[in-house]
Amino acid sequence: MSSKNDVLQRHRLPFDGKFSIREVSSEAPAGTPAKNVLNEELGDLIDRLDHLQQRLFADRRHALLTVFQALDAAGKDSTIRRVFSGVNPMGFRVHAFGRPSELELRRDFLQRVAERLPERGKIGIFNRSHYEEVLVVRVHPEFLAAQNLPSVDLKRIWHERFESIRNFERHLAANGTTVVKFWLNVSREEQKKRFLERIGKPDKNWKFRLGDLDDRERWDDFQKAYESALAETAREWAPWYAIPADDKAYLRVAVARILVATLERMNPEFPKLDARQRRELDEGRRRLGKE
Repeated sequence: MSSKNDVLQRHRLPFDGKFSIREVSSEAPAGTPAKNVLNEELGDLIDRLDHLQQRLFADRRHALLTVFQALDAAGKDSTIRRVFSGVNPMGFRVHAFGRPSELELRRDFLQRVAERLPERGKIGIFNRSHYEEVLVVRVHPEFLAAQNLPSVDLKRIWHERFESIRNFERHLAANGTTVVKFWLNVSREEQKKRFLERIGKPDKNWKFRLGDLDDRERWDDFQKAYESALAETAREWAPWYAIPADDKAYLRVAVARILVATLERMNPEFPKLDARQRRELDEGRRRLGKE
């Protein structure tokens, strides 16, 4: 597999608002190694991620927010579970955003995510996010009726929300939170295969929801919504990465590589001890030596 920088460049979306969904593939790139090779590399990346997270936790000057968006059955849950399997759970927190509660609907659409941002020193993982408001709600604008907005202009509201999201993420970046966003790009054919697997395997039946097929019938509408949202919000301070999701082994390695590269660029450091702290270490060593 290519280097971390190659993966970043290959999958990072442009910042000029000119992204076209036809330009990206749901399939792993040509020359991708076999699954066993990818799994071995993933293990090494998880070890590296764990070390970097320890440094981030000790440094406490920065936070990392990772956003996962995708259509159903793209692999969000399994990717998050696998990539962070070796990371100290005290150092990160996952939040899955479902349908807003009645109270959340009475508030600004960004508030519920703002309340769950990671503190400095930690990694926050959003399984779905504030982007639902320009994806699902855009495909189903009837959902806006429950939000009790002063007025709704469908010709303006999405652009206004894109501007709010850009400003929100720029504010986070300016205040010590690095934002990295993943769109898991699954094909219609692969989604069908995974839905049938959920129906056919008893231990996966619980994952299947008939409403998922209703959304599948709006496939083209969701693709247009994703194209618009990603183009409007891919910025240098909050990049989007379009990750091929038909091959889960490649998907996980690509995500892990980008996270490792992002943390390496953040370069968290273990705190440097001052003279007083070094004296305390010496005193501690002396007292323990007397036991």
